[in-house]
Amino acid sequence: MTAQPIDGAALLDEVEAFHRRFNVFPTEAAYVAVALWDAHAHLIDAFDGTARLAFLSPEPGSGKSRALEIVETLTPRAATTVNASANALFRLVEAEGGTPTLLFDEIDTVFGPKAGGNEEVRGFLNSGYRRGAKSLRCVGDGSNQSTEWFSSFCAVAMAGLGSLPDTILTRSVIIRMRKKAPNEKAEPYRRRVHEKQGHALRDRLADWAVTVHDQVAAAWPEMPEGVSDRPADVWEPLLAVADAAGGHWPERARAACVELIKAAQEGDEASLGVRLLTDLRDKVFCGADRMPTAAILEVLLRLDDAPWADLNDDGKPLTARRLSKLLSQYVRPDNTPIRPRGIRVGSGTPKGYYADDLTDAWTRYCPPPPEKSATSATAATPQVSVGENVAETLPDSRHTPAETATRPLKVAS
Repeated sequence: MTAQPIDGAALLDEVEAFHRRFNVFPTEAAYVAVALWDAHAHLIDAFDGTARLAFLSPEPGSGKSRALEIVETLTPRAATTVNASANALFRLVEAEGGTPTLLFDEIDTVFGPKAGGNEEVRGFLNSGYRRGAKSLRCVGDGSNQSTEWFSSFCAVAMAGLGSLPDTILTRSVIIRMRKKAPNEKAEPYRRRVHEKQGHALRDRLADWAVTVHDQVAAAWPEMPEGVSDRPADVWEPLLAVADAAGGHWPERARAACVELIKAAQEGDEASLGVRLLTDLRDKVFCGADRMPTAAILEVLLRLDDAPWADLNDDGKPLTARRLSKLLSQYVRPDNTPIRPRGIRVGSGTPKGYYADDLTDAWTRYCPPPPEKSATSATAATPQVSVGENVAETLPDSRHTPAETATRPLKVAS
């Protein structure tokens, strides 16, 4: 007797419904992504890459651990930890019985400000999103040791406060959790009762995964417009699962993909270097071909919603030395580091920066410049000329670029 084919779309609907019973996610897209992630863990051997799943929130009590708990019931060979050494993680992945699904609760204790970096664990999580990633480790006791290669490729879901290192965030589907509102309700989760229900769904997902394994392994899912590079790598296995399930899942998956990628991009703070480059382009140079360091600092330190006035934990502002150090990470068009140079102003040559030196970095690293009318763009261009000191020309209060333009920046000769 031929077994009845498994309806993948209906099964994913049930997985989503199971999450909805116990989890209050911030968006519909989150439910779609998490259900697809649960299923993709059963097909890990079919993929070249795997998306990390990150439940993050600014405050405790936002449902992160509960979300991880439900994921645990639905994924194969789930192993939950709140702390583990890199060596233990490598051995877990290499253990007999198949690739585990690693669930990392309280991940902020691993990468938080008091955690000391945990570079080896970070390396494990960074490398393990790609098949074939291996690390060399010593094995044995005392002088009787040898080296072995250990794999780090496995599905990983994380939950924690705050954020994560950028290298992990860019490999993750990010779910920004929040506390339930008074009108948002979730069913209390009782492990001794509900775990069995989750495991029944898990086993059915495993059965369905066998039937679509070859289809998924050969799939090249079509990406939504504008999704490429690392985001495409992250979402490829989830879209492949959605396409294999059929029904409304391919459409819902792509809509969730676009929504969550956009939310992640808007929620990420640019690196300090990129923020500096962008502010220099849009708030300081504004079309000028050169700017003295003193003038640059005066403008940066007066910007609203910018980190430059209290850059460090001690509250000290950006200095010329720190400015030079930040910019030296980037290169000029001739591939040499960006450095301050002398700027001829009357009989003096104060140190400063040339727009030509910054142009290549602006093009490569900064987001597109904001739309401006020709009038406002011209008005916002600072002027460098001989005359009074920069500090005397800047107003006491903050102004829009157009207002600032009526008072040109000048450098003492």
